[in-house]
Amino acid sequence: MSAIASSTGQVRVVVVGAGHLGSLHAKIAHANPKARLVAVVDADAARANKLAGELGCGAWSSEQLQNPERLAQLDAAVVATPTSSHAGVAVPLLERGIACLVEKPIASSTEQGRQILAAAKRGGAILAVGHVERFQPGIKKLLSLGVDTRFIECHRLAPFSFRSTDIGVVHDLMIHDLDLVLQLVRAPVSSMDAAGGAILTEHEDVASVRLVFGNGARANVTASRASLQPMRRLRLFSSSSYVSLDFQKNYGILVRKGPGWERGRQSLQSLTPAELAAKAGELGKDLLEIVELELGGERPLQAEVDSFLTAVLGQGPVEVSGADGLAALELAERIATSIRTQGF
Repeated sequence: MSAIASSTGQVRVVVVGAGHLGSLHAKIAHANPKARLVAVVDADAARANKLAGELGCGAWSSEQLQNPERLAQLDAAVVATPTSSHAGVAVPLLERGIACLVEKPIASSTEQGRQILAAAKRGGAILAVGHVERFQPGIKKLLSLGVDTRFIECHRLAPFSFRSTDIGVVHDLMIHDLDLVLQLVRAPVSSMDAAGGAILTEHEDVASVRLVFGNGARANVTASRASLQPMRRLRLFSSSSYVSLDFQKNYGILVRKGPGWERGRQSLQSLTPAELAAKAGELGKDLLEIVELELGGERPLQAEVDSFLTAVLGQGPVEVSGADGLAALELAERIATSIRTQGF
């Protein structure tokens, strides 16, 4: 995919969608020195005008976004509209060579997702997908550890927000963790067992799935948008270590065998349960190494936008590709379809 040749060193950006997430994208792009926010676009003209007034940029209608003269002013677009309209917005932009960051999920169906990827290929345009959890400091740290993933457990719970009701919780929330699991395991799914159902909307509001991968790894993934308290946690187990991440607190720990593991394990085998209980406080000193992970304070959405701009300028790779977004969507569709066949 081609990068832009900018005389100013800035990417000329339009943000399509001025709702909650689109407004955040617009404000982040406006503040990033790599970007020049040209305009915001929304079907609600009053909402677009209000946001544009705050940021000192243009407010375009959907029709103006199709105007060749307007498009000539752009290098890139952030597509933050409802999921059902992603393909309709992104395809014509990509075909004209305009780089796109498409919010997750990439589309409302795998067919539309493939249309988006095909449009990027035809237009030679950069395509990134907004799986923002990839930019969590904890995930960055976990990937750098090179842990051999054998089992993952994810919980993503949230109170009902009245947003994204055009899709179910699998595509709304669980897809974040499906993308992370695919990134960490890097093997095809061989089987699954999913459960869930609708509570507050016409789509599933709670979902849980057990995934079995071709390399023997397993993952349990649970998501709910009908919970009283939020939770965003991931735990990963390998044959030699355990990592726990709390995305809300930006906190993580690593537990692994300590330098005295083999020697200490042998000596402990002769002890009674009572004697073991008495020594419990000593286990972490030599047998087990418990490390609080040093995580940066970078904000994921800012990091995501900056990564996209860097890629458009030809100064770095696309961190979450269209193919990544499509893979997560394909898995989400399989899970949602399974739930629909037997959901409560």
